[in-house]
Amino acid sequence: MTAQSILVVLLIGAIAGWLAGLIVRGAGFGLIGNIVIGIIGALVASWLLPRLGVSLGSSVMRDIVNATIGGVIILVILSLIRRA
Repeated sequence: MTAQSILVVLLIGAIAGWLAGLIVRGAGFGLIGNIVIGIIGALVASWLLPRLGVSLGSSVMRDIVNATIGGVIILVILSLIRRA
């Protein structure tokens, strides 16, 4: 991985984590936490969405949407664990 691709991954993770934090109110984890949530969310979404038959094309916007969907899933699971 080049330095540029690492920066792109971090930027997409930050945007996706921030969006997921807005969607799931009260579940944000700050900038670093949101980046981590966005990256993990991207991994979850890249595994889950094709198995559900969801295909959003190929672009940076698709990557952000996929990572946001995955981030929302992660944040919902984490908020359920926090309540227990």
